[in-house]
Amino acid sequence: MNREDWLIQIINAALKGGEEILEVYNSDFAVETKDDKSPLTEADKRAHIAIMKELESTGIPVLSEEGKMMEYSERKNWKQFWMVDPLDGTKEFVKRNGEFTVNIALIEDGKATMGVIYVPVTKELYFADKLAYKITGFDAPIQSVNSLLSNADQLPLTQNRTNYVVVGSRSHMSEETEAFINEQKAIHNEVDILSKGSSLKLCMVAEGAADAYPRFAPTMEWDTAAGQAIANASGARVINWDTKELMQYNKENLLNSWFLVDRV
Repeated sequence: MNREDWLIQIINAALKGGEEILEVYNSDFAVETKDDKSPLTEADKRAHIAIMKELESTGIPVLSEEGKMMEYSERKNWKQFWMVDPLDGTKEFVKRNGEFTVNIALIEDGKATMGVIYVPVTKELYFADKLAYKITGFDAPIQSVNSLLSNADQLPLTQNRTNYVVVGSRSHMSEETEAFINEQKAIHNEVDILSKGSSLKLCMVAEGAADAYPRFAPTMEWDTAAGQAIANASGARVINWDTKELMQYNKENLLNSWFLVDRV
């Protein structure tokens, strides 16, 4: 398989995961609680199984939030692997607001180099390898990258606005995030807040609907990997707040540092 084949494979895998999620979403589903107190639904599990099945043929190892957690000794020498979040935004799923996603990223030497984010409810697809794109109304498997690109818009999209937009979370807003927003208000004449759930926050900066996404609260690597690949390919950056370097992946501790997504 070449990179185009991989991209097709992960897009179709995300679509399959999304189909499983929607079946549960449109039913009277139950909610469990994980060890970290975050919610878990049947949709997470079904999406995980569907995605793993699709990725088998790539021959590349997978690290999935809902799969077996690999010991660092087992994965530390991986040069390539898929980072998967079968259902990012489970709280949004439970609230039934539609703002949840399927995230798949290719990690190479600690960097997120290819990514797919699929929004099952709205059928929006964000994807990137060297360039980033968005498709609206994506609901059928694809066979070639050419057919894919014929329906895609390159990111960032053209924007007709003059205000500075900070994207935030419906579920999380720390004091540090509020302080960052206040700092931007002191710099820019007008600052608006755009609320979004899950990895859609990174997509908003990637597509140009927002200028910055500060995240000064906990996230895991699978929450951001696909979004970082898309944001970076769109010309934005996702930086570790402490080091001011690009975020790295496959650390011994999979907890992310605080980070900022913006354009410079």
